[in-house]
Amino acid sequence: MFDLSGKSALVTGGSRGIGAGVCEAMAAAGARVWVHYNSGADAANEVAAAIVGKGGAATAVGGDIGDSAQAQGVIDAIEGQGGQVDILVNNAGINIQSHLIRMADDQIQQVLNTNLLGTIYCTRAALKGMMKRKWGRLIHISSIVADLGSPTQTIYCATKSALFGFSKALTKEYAGRGITSNVIMPGLIDTAMTRALSEEQLNSILATIPTGRIGQPADIAAACVFLASNEASFISGAELAVNGGAL
Repeated sequence: MFDLSGKSALVTGGSRGIGAGVCEAMAAAGARVWVHYNSGADAANEVAAAIVGKGGAATAVGGDIGDSAQAQGVIDAIEGQGGQVDILVNNAGINIQSHLIRMADDQIQQVLNTNLLGTIYCTRAALKGMMKRKWGRLIHISSIVADLGSPTQTIYCATKSALFGFSKALTKEYAGRGITSNVIMPGLIDTAMTRALSEEQLNSILATIPTGRIGQPADIAAACVFLASNEASFISGAELAVNGGAL
């Protein structure tokens, strides 16, 4: 089950955290992996090297996906190396925490560019090849705060909740062509950002999670592998909560 052999996956923001975990899981399931990065070339190359060291196939590919031309350039670079994008995991995201009234225009635009426009641009670029092959998997990484809301994260919440409508519309447009589109909603996941929390903050959040633990990147990665597989071909337009029951 969940064999991705013969498929090729692009994971945006794949150099660390959830993205790195998704890259590793996709490769373990047999997929050829493209580890996307914007500024973290060294980290992306390390992820790719670790996958290759385990017998998998992976290559780092860079670009600012918040820029339309560069997002297309990422796909072009993959195809220029004889690759393709069968599976796109729109994982790249940033969060500038601030009360909305204090956010500058450039900060708002930066979050919109990476989280929302980057997803739109990469999806548009990847769809061309998927349509030709009549097979594709679009997986968008949202967040539990898209439903809950969160103070000091208004723009982040807006971009993550926008993925719901985006994915449902993609389903209406492309599911009949063998291309599915789904959203994953992670809860609190053990990443560098989480490890920066104080013990008090961490305990407060843990109290809201019925399973009693923080999630791991592998938890999100496993959901991505499932949604990318043939076994999930009848699932599209769905929102999968991976949050330990916190929502």
